[in-house]
Amino acid sequence: MFGLLGTIVNVGTVILGSGIGMLFNKKIPKRLTDSLFKVLGLATVFIGVSGCLCGHSTILIIISLILGTLVGELVDLDKRINSFGNFLESKFDKNNQNSRMSEGFVTASILFCIGSMTIVGCLNAGLKGDCTVLFAKSALDLCSSMIFASTMGLGVMFAAGFVLVYQGLLTVLAVFISPYLSAVVIDEMSCVGYIIIIGLGITMISDVKLKLTNMVPAMFFPIALVPLGDLLVRAMPFLVG
Repeated sequence: MFGLLGTIVNVGTVILGSGIGMLFNKKIPKRLTDSLFKVLGLATVFIGVSGCLCGHSTILIIISLILGTLVGELVDLDKRINSFGNFLESKFDKNNQNSRMSEGFVTASILFCIGSMTIVGCLNAGLKGDCTVLFAKSALDLCSSMIFASTMGLGVMFAAGFVLVYQGLLTVLAVFISPYLSAVVIDEMSCVGYIIIIGLGITMISDVKLKLTNMVPAMFFPIALVPLGDLLVRAMPFLVG
């Protein structure tokens, strides 16, 4: 249970940061809010570009993105997540005072749950009871939630629920999945995740709307593709011979 402490703290910082950000949201003119939203989009692209440099195999990353997106499209995760966001909006924003509530929920959920700190933090918490990485992530998410909630409002706070479920499951399952998560696998998973974050930034600064949630399953394909690639490399001399 101690391993879940990191996730609980992370959820708390998202709620706290969102609450603080929403106080500013009511005082910022719409024109300024729109400008800040674009700036956040550019910052998100920068985060994605900086993070995706950890990848080792371009081909593996591309294959993961293709296969993951196919799975996401078949299940239509994007529709399901957005429907839940719209449901929250209909319940808590009946007067349409915050038209970005659903968008805020989806955007923050992706941003808070994708990246190497999430994967490594949950593994350390689940296997060793070491929540140091998740505590560091919590501090970052506190700042991010304040900034994003100041432009997108209540939806960012509801993303705390997504963080609880996603990180909680990773932490609980850490014992079972850790044997398959080598340093290379984690790097490739993180690279795919940061590419999705780049897409998130693009949707924020342009009229291009990508079904990013449908790409999220791509993060988990390196777990199978990295060992498969190693196996093929070892077998190659026999195949050539």
